[in-house]
Amino acid sequence: MGALHRGHTTLIDRARELVGPGGTVAVSLFVNPTQFGPSEDFTRYPRPFETDMALCESHGVDLLFHPDADAMYPAGHSTFINEESVSRTLCGASRPGHYKGVCTVVAKLFNILQPDLALFGLKDFQQCMVIRQMTRDLNMPVQIVPVETVREPDGLALSSRNQFLSSTERAQAPLLRRALLKAAEAIRAGQTDAAQLRTLLLTEISKAPLARVDYVEIADATTLQPIHTAGADCVIALAVFFGQTRLIDNLWIQ
Repeated sequence: MGALHRGHTTLIDRARELVGPGGTVAVSLFVNPTQFGPSEDFTRYPRPFETDMALCESHGVDLLFHPDADAMYPAGHSTFINEESVSRTLCGASRPGHYKGVCTVVAKLFNILQPDLALFGLKDFQQCMVIRQMTRDLNMPVQIVPVETVREPDGLALSSRNQFLSSTERAQAPLLRRALLKAAEAIRAGQTDAAQLRTLLLTEISKAPLARVDYVEIADATTLQPIHTAGADCVIALAVFFGQTRLIDNLWIQ
């Protein structure tokens, strides 16, 4: 959606590795209105197009697709795609309609660009799983390639929204990563009770006075349904507000 950073350029560079010098790397740049709720930050979402374009050029992008909203949603548009299982929990539960907008716009982008591979960062683990489910269910001829989350040196997941954090909020935000790592350490030590792990996470997050929890969950990594016992393939996922800025992060236990 723009405001590109090192997380995005990592996707671009990985795409180039996969397709080689003779392949084509395309980037779509579109702040999608249908995935924002009425009280969310659509109008203030950063849109530094010239900077983004220069960054794409410097990383060897062959095609930059930058449509406007009228091109993607022409007058009379009335068709949407709604994944009805993987999208129901986590961000899907706290942001009703969000993944309906995500699936619709991604399906449209796939139809327009017709990629062989599509790369998505695992920072939004649920988005990656929802899109993978959609492409499988609708027989879309595109392979979804997940890419590990890129982080700041202090562990904070890179996000275009990080620029909205005040200096005090930014100083507290890396605690989210530390909480996830502490929960993973507890699992390695033998703690598998999801309720106990969730309590541990909430206790750690409460050490950041400005943090306001949206959700903290331990879920099956495939279905994203809540689980009672953390096993060999689960995800610890969280969404936390600092002021008006909502940050998400996760840790995939494999």
